[in-house]
Amino acid sequence: MTAFLWALLTAGIWGLVPLMEKVGLSASAPTVGVVVRSFGVVLGLVCFGWMLAPWSALRTLPWSSLALLAGGGFLASFVGQLAFYQALKSGTVSQMTPVAGAYPLVAALLGWWVLREPLTVSRLIGVVCVVIGVVLLRR
Repeated sequence: MTAFLWALLTAGIWGLVPLMEKVGLSASAPTVGVVVRSFGVVLGLVCFGWMLAPWSALRTLPWSSLALLAGGGFLASFVGQLAFYQALKSGTVSQMTPVAGAYPLVAALLGWWVLREPLTVSRLIGVVCVVIGVVLLRR
């Protein structure tokens, strides 16, 4: 499968999941929702680990990579998910998901500033479009 098709599949999955979570949060606090969602992640890890067993590759990974990847997992899958559930619990899916989904804007700006990635005209136009979209959804 091409990178573009993988990205489309991701968009489809990530587009469906907030609806499932919004309905699931109707009977739970956001903190409980994060714990229950994490059980699904653990189940996926156990199945993935059982089938593909990437343990030897993990042993050769540098400590800096382990720390950055684990920190990213903690921030995205725990702290970020908790913040998103707080927003989703009280807001609408059609507003909260696109605003939370504006994270590529943050990534693009940080990539430019921290990683010194080039800021091309097309990327700048994309960033402006995201900002305009978030402003429009806020109304």
